[in-house]
Amino acid sequence: MKTQLIAIILICSCLLVSCSNSYQKLLKSTDYDLKFEKAKEFYNNGKYSKAIPLFEELIGVYKGTKSLEKIYYYFAYSLYAQKDFLLSEFYFKNFHSFYPKSVFAEDALFMVAYCNYQLSPKDRLDQSYTGKAMDQFQIFINTYPYSEQVEEANLLIEEMRDKLEIKDFNSAKLYYDLQHYKASAVAFENLLKNYPDTELREEAMYYIVKSNYDYAINSIDSKQEERFRKTIDMYYDFVDKFENSKYLRETEKIFTQSENYINKINN
Repeated sequence: MKTQLIAIILICSCLLVSCSNSYQKLLKSTDYDLKFEKAKEFYNNGKYSKAIPLFEELIGVYKGTKSLEKIYYYFAYSLYAQKDFLLSEFYFKNFHSFYPKSVFAEDALFMVAYCNYQLSPKDRLDQSYTGKAMDQFQIFINTYPYSEQVEEANLLIEEMRDKLEIKDFNSAKLYYDLQHYKASAVAFENLLKNYPDTELREEAMYYIVKSNYDYAINSIDSKQEERFRKTIDMYYDFVDKFENSKYLRETEKIFTQSENYINKINN
């Protein structure tokens, strides 16, 4: 049994060495038609790490020929499959610029956006790629309004919009936690302007009341009355929209205390 196992290991080792040598010979070959066929074979079999060096070389060799279109397209997808989204986006974008009438042009423009979508991080991190992806998906929709991929593009835009909304909410909440009450109120107000249909509206408006109240308490005497009155205005706005809110008791307490402070100031 051990002898058979050793024999199998030796055979596998020899095959690996042989394959490696064969691939190295292919890389050094000047038979570019063979390289193209092998590159496509590697690509179709999911061996992207082997296809990439071949396609990269062939881009220079076939420059100015009809074959370059497919080479460029396969190369961009090979990079994408290897999760090199930055470089993949670069080549998809170039492809669409070079071949706007290609049968692959529509998909290439979609992939420009999708690469940026893949680069979009969790909501607590910088969202530059999220914004870029949303812009690119919108460009895709405007360019190919009847594409079958428009529905997916819209869904992904909505997903990323939700991510930006959560990030903005958390940023506003962080201002509050750090006791930057004025900045917190402004940030929550901007959140409601930017996302008028947000499901976080009730909580955001609650924090606007709370932020204004805490800002008033910590203000100099000459500014307190004005800021307590603004707190009361924010309270009325809140209860008008959420009369059965779970935050109602706390906001009513803030309202009463604000009135008491104003009465105290004026007596």
